[in-house]
Amino acid sequence: MQPPTTGGTTPAEPVDAVPGKGGAGIAEQAGPAGHGAEAAGGAATAEGYKRGLGTRQIQMIAIGGTIGTGLFLGAGTAISQAGPSLIIWYAVAGAVLFLVMRALGELLTHRPVSGSFAEYAREFLGPFWGYATAWTYWIMWVTTGMAEITAAGQYVKYWFPGVEQWQTALVSLVVLLAVNMISVKAFGELEFWFALIKVVAIVAMILVGLAVLVVGFGDVGDTASVTHLWKDGGIAPHGVHDSLMTLQIVLFAYLGVELVGVTAGEAEDPQKNIPRAINSLPVRFGLFYIGTLIVILSVVSWAEFSPGVSPFVAAFAKIGIPAAAGIVNFIVLTSALSSCNAGGLYSTARMLRTASVNGHAPKALSRLTGRGVPAPALWVSAVVMGLGVLINALDPEHAFAYITSVSTGGAILVWSVILVTHLRYRRAVAAGAAEPSPYRLPGAPYTNVLALAFFAFVTVLIAWSADTRIALYVMGVWIVLLLLGWAVLRRGRTTTRA
Repeated sequence: MQPPTTGGTTPAEPVDAVPGKGGAGIAEQAGPAGHGAEAAGGAATAEGYKRGLGTRQIQMIAIGGTIGTGLFLGAGTAISQAGPSLIIWYAVAGAVLFLVMRALGELLTHRPVSGSFAEYAREFLGPFWGYATAWTYWIMWVTTGMAEITAAGQYVKYWFPGVEQWQTALVSLVVLLAVNMISVKAFGELEFWFALIKVVAIVAMILVGLAVLVVGFGDVGDTASVTHLWKDGGIAPHGVHDSLMTLQIVLFAYLGVELVGVTAGEAEDPQKNIPRAINSLPVRFGLFYIGTLIVILSVVSWAEFSPGVSPFVAAFAKIGIPAAAGIVNFIVLTSALSSCNAGGLYSTARMLRTASVNGHAPKALSRLTGRGVPAPALWVSAVVMGLGVLINALDPEHAFAYITSVSTGGAILVWSVILVTHLRYRRAVAAGAAEPSPYRLPGAPYTNVLALAFFAFVTVLIAWSADTRIALYVMGVWIVLLLLGWAVLRRGRTTTRA
């Protein structure tokens, strides 16, 4: 790793020669693409992007990023294993990820860029870490997008069993790509409505559950009670070990919380909107995850939930609400499309362009349209996700067991890089080599170390279980590929100079 120099940039590297000073980095390399975007009219950043995401959209993207299919579907398995203690682990994981986001928020207000944590890793840890972070985040969300777009096909079959799964996946991918190609504002508006559907669903579940508890509404009105949280076998009915083993499920239900950081380069007034979105995380975590679980597990005993069954479907069915399965199916469909839209297309395109601008991907991927859209990078991400649709059509069960495991290790790696980058940024500030940010992570560096220790603990849990250990094997292969790619880049640069 290389120490930062005055102005916050890293020294020139054979593969990452970044012109300029003062931490401009990616901004100064926008080149013709950046000028083209400005010529098209409207507010443009130095990177060439348009600041088309308003306060309303940033807030909803931040909210949507914290609510995934892990809550609507995956929580059923975790409840059956951990019982009411699952509430504790959601609170712990939420607190740790709030620290990660405060660290990222400090970096973002120091210098808002669309490359976000990949660009900060390049600036404060060195060129290799910028390259590794950008590509890891790209592959993490592309594979997640593959899984989500495939899941969308499964959800549509609930209503239209005659429609092939791959057909729905392909149509969904084409529509989402078309929206992203229009402008960042079009993307933000679509994501706003996706997030709103998820929020309305959760608030409705909480209100219905409270009605059951307070006035005895529904078929379980006589048995619903908050005593379900501790009387039906205890808080951790299967023991502490089995309860702890759900931590990885819990942690990755939060996957996507970092998406708000990728929007910084295209957000209106990021110095105000990004901190506002991050500061509201504890309230969102408390309402959407902890509040929902408290209500659901008070209305229906944890023992009545089954692995693989949505806790929302199970709770609505027990209460006696008709069409519960259909309602939740619509919600998880929008959740899957939201994940593919925001993570699979929007964020991967920005990361891929960052890699290109820094010399870590083909130069053509750095181009922007007149509307400030990274069209070539978007097309590459969409095509790769399209390959996932093809794989799903051929052999979904085995292929996706390995492909989606990249997301597991990738999230821990990216979140850890954010924390370490923040530590190096603080060191640069102390040395007078970088400007301090008005928005700070409380308790640093101790809170950084605490969060990193938590991620290390979860990694041990992943290695402990044979069911999840495959994620570490796949990440081992991915790290080897990253090192080989870096060696090829360095060799190519050396050969060019010679």
